[in-house]
Amino acid sequence: MEDIVGGWWDKLARRAARRGFPECAAELAQVTAQAPLFFRAMGGDPALALRSTVGTEHGARRGWLQRLAGTGSRVELAWRDSQALYLPERIDCFPRAPLNRDCYFWLLAQAAYAAGCDGDWLSRNRLAAARALADMPGLAAVYHRLAAAALELRPNPASLPPAEAAVERAIQAALSRPEHAVTLPPLSRPPQPVPLWLHPQPPLTEVDGQGSRHADGERGGGKDAQRQRRRYRARRMEQDQRKNGMLMVFRAESLFTWDEYVKVNRHNDDDDDGNGEIAAEDMNRLTLGQDAHTRGSRLRFDLDLPAAAYDDTPLGPGIKLPEWHWKRQCLVEDHCLLRPMLPRDAAPSPLPERLQPLARRLRRQFQALAPERRRRSGETAGPDIDLDRLIRFLAERRGGAALSEPALYQDWPPGERSLACLTLADLSLSTESWLGETGRVIDVIRDSLLLFAEALSASGDDFGLYGFSSLRRQEVRLQILKDFADRYDDAARGRILAIRPGYYTRMGAAIRQCARILSQRPARRRLLLLISDGKPNDLDHYEGRYGIEDTRQAVLEARRAGLTPFCVTIDREAGDYLPHLFGRNGYALVRQAERLPQALTRLYASLTA
Repeated sequence: MEDIVGGWWDKLARRAARRGFPECAAELAQVTAQAPLFFRAMGGDPALALRSTVGTEHGARRGWLQRLAGTGSRVELAWRDSQALYLPERIDCFPRAPLNRDCYFWLLAQAAYAAGCDGDWLSRNRLAAARALADMPGLAAVYHRLAAAALELRPNPASLPPAEAAVERAIQAALSRPEHAVTLPPLSRPPQPVPLWLHPQPPLTEVDGQGSRHADGERGGGKDAQRQRRRYRARRMEQDQRKNGMLMVFRAESLFTWDEYVKVNRHNDDDDDGNGEIAAEDMNRLTLGQDAHTRGSRLRFDLDLPAAAYDDTPLGPGIKLPEWHWKRQCLVEDHCLLRPMLPRDAAPSPLPERLQPLARRLRRQFQALAPERRRRSGETAGPDIDLDRLIRFLAERRGGAALSEPALYQDWPPGERSLACLTLADLSLSTESWLGETGRVIDVIRDSLLLFAEALSASGDDFGLYGFSSLRRQEVRLQILKDFADRYDDAARGRILAIRPGYYTRMGAAIRQCARILSQRPARRRLLLLISDGKPNDLDHYEGRYGIEDTRQAVLEARRAGLTPFCVTIDREAGDYLPHLFGRNGYALVRQAERLPQALTRLYASLTA
């Protein structure tokens, strides 16, 4: 009974202490589709991904109801770092729903113009707002509505102590007239948060650094995926290396705190009930420490290379390639080693029977793309003799008017269609994941390559098929499935059927090598087609912004070489990074992975029309 009454009292106190307007709330999911485009239009860094943040303690004065209920100590504010832009997952601080939604777009503009603004927290935000309003006058009406609503919710400076009142007056002056310089007085305690500004002390500590790795195959959806996209304030601490056991060498009065001196071990077979993620949601700071022991049964992927007898067949010692260092803004020469390989156990095989009906239909469709060969007469050399010209020449010679070097031959030059296509498939560890009844991602990619090759062979276009994966920069593996000089036959089909999931996705090196191969083809138009299911990543620093920028630089190099790079992906988060890599019209998202074979052929027909 006491628990029931206590629960009622807790709900009552929390409801009475709640600040905000939940019935008018706006969710980040409602603006996710428009937010990246709007942020880039405001001049924001196109490489930044969009993520949701978590609440942090603001330290400002709270009312007695909030202190009684234990609420109101944390707030979600926007901030940015070199990897992403972090926005509140929910905004309900304004009394009207349109204002809460407009607040998201103003924060996007504020974050775009915050780059390069120096000074204290107030000066940086005021200057970013002034620049945004000066460059984008259309935002003035939106900003003034938001600022007026925010000022109504701010505390009255007359009710605050003198030091806090001076800070509050400076904040309100900066909100009202951001174009006028305002000096921030000394802080006696943090002021009330400003929902229109960026975080005064953003949690810039990198959690996903050297201390944590994400397996390429780990993906989620729904709320779990959204939870993994959230950002936490973190701090590192050294793990206590002392042995277990309680050494009674301190004073007896400290017996009540002995647990602070003991390293507590938990058995590895404890049940994982998922409560850790729920607890992390409620924590303001995550503490990370390194231990000398590992839990390989849970957290480690065994990604060591297989023995030579079980590995793919390497072709040569490897090719050294450069890599783009985005912080230095330069190419690091000979940084990667790419190893061309042939798939192991690739025996010549016919096309599987289940794919033959669709392959016949695709071949009939793509035969219409094959150029018609037309006879050309009047050539000085050629495989055939033009009988009409020969008879005319003999008659003119008898009449004494014969030409000295007659053009008596016919030629059958290729048609006007001159195109070469290189298809590069992502064979990373994530292709091991399942797609329900459809099978694994690698199975869909395998079928797509087989059907695509059948269609291209019918069109007469020059094409090559390759796959890639990586394990750090010294092990970028390029699978040669069909080289341009090879015929598409049972041997090539056998190599496609033998592909299997590899390791990670060092995309820049693979694109550079394939661009070199494609640049050597004599076709007038050359298409570099990438099939992928995720963003660039690897075990080393290639994770995050580094991999994104290196891949983008490789795509730009391919365009400067006269190639046409295009990406086909099944990654639902592709809108966060592919516009920056390939451009707005340089990629296509296939939402149903099982439709990839048909989508691939349709895209090729439209791209080469």
